[in-house]
Amino acid sequence: MRAPGSPPEFDRADHPDGQRRTLPRVNSSYRDIRSTLWPATPVLPARPHPIFQIEHTTMTDSTTPTPVDYRSTLNLPDTPFPMRGDLPKREPGWVKTWNEEGLYKRLRDARVGAPLFVLHDGPPYANGKLHIGHALNKVLKDMIVKSKQLSGFDAQYIPGWDCHGLPIENAIEKLHGRNLSRDDMQAKSRAYATEQIDQQREDFKRLGVLGDWERPYRTMDPANEGGQIRAFKRVIERGFVYRGLKPVYWCFDCGSSLAEFEIEYADKKSDTLDVAFEAADKQALLQAFFPGNLADHPSAALVASRLEAKSAFIVIWTTTAWTIPANQALNAHPELMYALVDTPRGLLLLAEDLVEKCLERYGITGTVVASTTGKQLGGLNFKHPLHDVDPGYARLAPVYLADYVSAVDGTGIVHSSPAYGVDDFNSCVAHGLKYDDILNPVQGNGQYAAELPLFGGLNIWKACPVILTTLTDAGRLMATSPILHSYPHCWRHKTPVIYRAAAQWFIRMDEGPGVFTLDKAPKTLRQLALDAIEQTQFYPENGKTRLRDMIANRPDWCISRQRSWGVPVPFFLHKDSGELHPNTMAILDQAADIVEKGGIEAWSRVTVEETLGAADAPHYTKSTDILEVWFDSGSTFQHVLRGSHKDAYARAPFHTEGPEADLYLEGHDQHRGWFHSSLLLGCALYDRAPYRGLLTHGFATDGQGRKMSKSLGNTVEPQSVTSKMGAEIVRLWVAATDYSGDLNIDDKILARVVDTYRRVRNTLKFLLANVSDFDPAQDAVPLEQMLEIDRYALSRAAQLQADILAHYKVYEFHPVVSKLQIYCSEDLGAFYLDILKDRLYTTGANSLARRSAQTALWQITQAMLRWMAPFLSFTAEEAWAVLGAAGKTPAATAESIFMDTYVAFNAPDAALLAKWSRIREIREAVNKDIETLRSDGQVGSSLQANVALRVNAEDHALLSSLGQDLKFVFITSAIDLVVGEALSARVSASNATKCERCWHYRDDVGADATHPTLCGRCTSNLFGAGEARVCA
Repeated sequence: MRAPGSPPEFDRADHPDGQRRTLPRVNSSYRDIRSTLWPATPVLPARPHPIFQIEHTTMTDSTTPTPVDYRSTLNLPDTPFPMRGDLPKREPGWVKTWNEEGLYKRLRDARVGAPLFVLHDGPPYANGKLHIGHALNKVLKDMIVKSKQLSGFDAQYIPGWDCHGLPIENAIEKLHGRNLSRDDMQAKSRAYATEQIDQQREDFKRLGVLGDWERPYRTMDPANEGGQIRAFKRVIERGFVYRGLKPVYWCFDCGSSLAEFEIEYADKKSDTLDVAFEAADKQALLQAFFPGNLADHPSAALVASRLEAKSAFIVIWTTTAWTIPANQALNAHPELMYALVDTPRGLLLLAEDLVEKCLERYGITGTVVASTTGKQLGGLNFKHPLHDVDPGYARLAPVYLADYVSAVDGTGIVHSSPAYGVDDFNSCVAHGLKYDDILNPVQGNGQYAAELPLFGGLNIWKACPVILTTLTDAGRLMATSPILHSYPHCWRHKTPVIYRAAAQWFIRMDEGPGVFTLDKAPKTLRQLALDAIEQTQFYPENGKTRLRDMIANRPDWCISRQRSWGVPVPFFLHKDSGELHPNTMAILDQAADIVEKGGIEAWSRVTVEETLGAADAPHYTKSTDILEVWFDSGSTFQHVLRGSHKDAYARAPFHTEGPEADLYLEGHDQHRGWFHSSLLLGCALYDRAPYRGLLTHGFATDGQGRKMSKSLGNTVEPQSVTSKMGAEIVRLWVAATDYSGDLNIDDKILARVVDTYRRVRNTLKFLLANVSDFDPAQDAVPLEQMLEIDRYALSRAAQLQADILAHYKVYEFHPVVSKLQIYCSEDLGAFYLDILKDRLYTTGANSLARRSAQTALWQITQAMLRWMAPFLSFTAEEAWAVLGAAGKTPAATAESIFMDTYVAFNAPDAALLAKWSRIREIREAVNKDIETLRSDGQVGSSLQANVALRVNAEDHALLSSLGQDLKFVFITSAIDLVVGEALSARVSASNATKCERCWHYRDDVGADATHPTLCGRCTSNLFGAGEARVCA
């Protein structure tokens, strides 16, 4: 016995009567979907149902019995499309075929002249094995490209890889040590990246991702490396590039500066410290609290006497003890009120609003003896807290006024180590501190310079407790306590980073001069980017606010790195002045030419003399900086779409007007990464973004929503899923899950996905089997001649297709999967196919009734294959090949379903949809009453039931319009309509005889003595004119 409402399988339950059951409503939830399309028994059972082995004995004139095989009179479904997907075995064959036949190029040829759609690939890093996040990303891209291809677009997809940068350098150092020459590092890095790409490419292809795998882009290819230098030159020409000493994020493990994109925040344990700086000039301090003539201030004399008796200190609060040795200034807010507090520890200068909290923190009491505004403190000098401990700290810290100081917490005074904070740096420089005078004892490896007094050679994190002890011994530590706070970390190494002043090359966000400006951009880069965001479509919409906030608040972009494996910054700097060579712009062209021919290795071998000549060479040094990798990937729209791949096919792979790409798609972390750098470079080059739309997806997490990690043992490897279950299961998981949030995956979730796949495949098999003898060119019935329920089925399919295509248009897939499942189970399995079986199997093979049904099924099959093809690509191709083998696919598109387009349905008939929607509601109510009778054992199936149905006048007219076909819709042998006020049904068991062929209970069974076990309609269908069907 098959599951209620399931479509007819080729099993014991596969009888035209449908073995009518009560059909439960389908929950539209993905996880709880109760599809009715999963087979309960094998295709060919060992013991066929009696309907398929009917042998009735008739008598001849010689009274010799002649058996009649009624099974052979049924139009049994048949198809070579197998029930079992056997995906792990079949899918590799499709991948091989696609590759060998050059399907991607053929798709381009098939869409010559069609509207262009460009999904530009955000390059994964060429390092390591693919994880489930890679699979999620690539499959989502593939589904979008294929859905656009089927919409008639020339949907191009050039996969790419990000090849330069620190992770590969780290991998090479682990394999070969840290003392490699620049040439060795570059050569080994290139070989390593090539090997990684080859491995990843095969995994991506195995997932069914269609793209130009023969010619992917790689940021390390010479054409792309040279293209990046040319893009860099253009950014310079537009006035955005300058060199400056600025604090930038610095990772000790990377040994290099980091961009904003490479920072993530995590909790870090630190120690807070309140540190006292002694006043260098008590008289000046007194004057600050009593401006003008001291005699005019009655309390001035009292304060003066206390200043004579005690030391005075200004107190700062910080969480970075390691910055104290490099202190060079103090900052106060000009409009805050500050108090001078008399305490047992001396007179303390604190923000007035924070006095109580500070004294409590210090464990002392005190009295405010004077108050003044921060403005009066400007210019005062205080001694470094270690002034008297070591001569190396015998310097003064002036008070500068700064608006960024607040009295929310701490002391209201901020200490400045300008090399290690952006605000500190800007404040000190604005007050006249020269770059050469900025103290920067922290080296690139995280250790203090050896010559730093007291702490030289120590790692800065390990030096913190030593600094606290030293301050305590000096009597300058007022308080300390541990704190857990959010702190910037390197997103590669997950280790804390610092701000560290370094001479770097920057792309300017706001107004300011640039080197070698030729045609200055009309607006600042920040304003151009913010304007471009307003012209960009975001999926989901909340991505807009996130990216806009990042652009609005970001600092200048530090684009130089001190590494080896990357595109060079081909500059020559004067040894004395630090100025660029006057021929820099021509040198950039020369460098691009050299790199395009021989890669970055060729530029590494170029000497200063070869480039500048003998006269200039002694005065200049060749920069060893490289462009940071976000410049590599952020400029791919330029050096890939407009560069290395612009002539790959008959048309360029970018839009010639406006943004190059229709869509960029990556995980939501790329608002700070690829989306961000691409936006800035698009605006720097063309005053606009390189994309029309941005789509972000969540991360792959385990079944409980936890981040995947090897330590938790909750990782899911796509290679394992593919080899055990098939790539279609990975693809269907991606399609069926809402990607706007994180996507959960584990064995239980995958098991549900497998079940969903089987049910969809089973529906597809039924459809294919029942059009196996249908030739659309010869047998199709014109719409106006089709039976009404068939026209309704096509209207419902057209209605669903409109919904599906609307979802595809905005890159939504999980609603498509959900609606497709419901359509298969409710619209088809529980209704249309259930009703159709009798007509398909028992009417004449070439009758209008059967050909009408097959016409509808053919169109539904064609449409359904295309609906599912973007995500169930292998299965759709498999079914397409079955149709092709039977000569039923157009010659122009026989090679692949992706050469074709969506089925063109007539517009849905609203009146027909409304009519049959009401019929279905009534039918469902009647089915419940039949099920009650069947549960009590009074009937064996719905066909054994006679129904007396009372309905209101409107419903009576609606149902009466079906005429004699009404019983087929309700799958009963007889149904009588009566007009009444409310819907009610009286169900009873039929007293008629059961027809052995169709299983209907009819009074005319045996009316033809030649066939005593057949009903009149079966006799007519077999030996006469055939029954007339009008509606169903």
